[in-house]
Amino acid sequence: MRYISTRDNTIQYSASQAIAQGLARDGGLLTPFYIPKLPGKALEDIRDMAYQQRAVYIMKQFLEEFSVKELTDYANAAYGPDKFDSPAVTPVHTVDGNTHCLELWHGPTCAFKDMALQMLPHLLTASLVKTEEEKTVCILVATSGDTGKGALEGFKNVPRTKILVFYPKDGVSEVQQLQMVTQEGSNVGVCAVVGNFDDAQTGVKRLFSDEAIRRELANRGYFFSSANSINWGRVLPQIVYYISAYCDLLRDEKLTPGQAVNICVPTGNFGNILAAYYAREMGLPINQLICASNSNNVLTDFLREGVYDRNRTFYNTMSPSMDILISSNLERLLFALTQDTEEVKGYMRLLNEAGRYQVSEKVKSKLQKLFKGYFCDDRETQRVIRTMFERHGYLIDTHTAVAFSSLEQYRSETGDETPAIVASTASPFKFCTSVLEALGETSVASGLDALDQLTAKTGQPAPAPLAGLRDKRVRFTQVVEKDNMVDAVRSLLE
Repeated sequence: MRYISTRDNTIQYSASQAIAQGLARDGGLLTPFYIPKLPGKALEDIRDMAYQQRAVYIMKQFLEEFSVKELTDYANAAYGPDKFDSPAVTPVHTVDGNTHCLELWHGPTCAFKDMALQMLPHLLTASLVKTEEEKTVCILVATSGDTGKGALEGFKNVPRTKILVFYPKDGVSEVQQLQMVTQEGSNVGVCAVVGNFDDAQTGVKRLFSDEAIRRELANRGYFFSSANSINWGRVLPQIVYYISAYCDLLRDEKLTPGQAVNICVPTGNFGNILAAYYAREMGLPINQLICASNSNNVLTDFLREGVYDRNRTFYNTMSPSMDILISSNLERLLFALTQDTEEVKGYMRLLNEAGRYQVSEKVKSKLQKLFKGYFCDDRETQRVIRTMFERHGYLIDTHTAVAFSSLEQYRSETGDETPAIVASTASPFKFCTSVLEALGETSVASGLDALDQLTAKTGQPAPAPLAGLRDKRVRFTQVVEKDNMVDAVRSLLE
């Protein structure tokens, strides 16, 4: 399996080179030359396997230079009982007869990013060995809330790595911020950026493409890589859980072999739903991909109109991990649909220069067959949280509520009652204030006391990693302007 840049297919990379490098030097995203198909009876073969075994089976299709033993060791370490509080790793909760919720938040940081970021450190450190890289990797991460903590936890104290996370000042939940600024580890750094997530993400990409900074780092024995979903090593492990969820439903006889499902995903940077698209391309019987957005509905408009326009009002919402107007992973989808690096390069140039591009009618037609886009505001998000708890006794976070609203809109519009899998991306305890307000509380406790209040309200215990934050001390307080992010890099490497 070879990998190419979405903007240049003349240079090919091995999987280990793609993972170690993170982002192509031309600014494009490294992506597989083709998407392998699952063998004919694959879903039956892995139906009764544990999650770790399924991960090895699926990831091996893309990682030919990694042995089964290597991947087995990585999967057991990444998804073992010391990391995940459910033996199923990603349990599927059936809400009603044809609606199933894929819980992706049972890991050490209580968010779906753990699914990839517990695996990526193993893939990356092995890739450094396979590529005979002698420098230390400096991993840069921009986060809208969950990626940062997931990456910090995954890479803490990993040899030959330094990791620096940038998050938008005042743009994450109180619990999310506390998770990051109290992070332990001798090789980690955290820095707030004045601005929003797009400012942080653009700043990271600018650092990657700055030749002078790269030379400076190389002279000091470092090179840049990424733990954002621009790194293929982040997207690949996410494909696993969609296929695994289908296998769970087959095993439990809630689906019949070959029966189609719809998948609904709350997404901002487009990586999570892109993984579902790749699962579909591999042969998972997915009928419709439903893309759920909050008031930052740039993806909804794009899927409906074929026009991507980030020149719009940016909203800080109660689902902050989706407060994004530049969805980086959309570039991989555009390449998949066009197979034309020049066309993709043109779209990305327009996005950079004008903040807007319009795809061809051919691409628009393909998009609209595969995807449906919906969005909702904070009031609707609150309604869904309250309704889910009152009607089903099921507590969900703000991002998952956006997805359930989108599924409801889709079914109302189309009448399609195909069984649906909804991706639940975070524990509701990460967003206590918003969830409590949705449940009718008018006076919400501050800080971590809100965890106890939500437990008292719902009878559900807070996850241990969040409850344990009370004993942590704040280690990181640095704040930089978006044009001065390199200062934080230099501070980390001093």
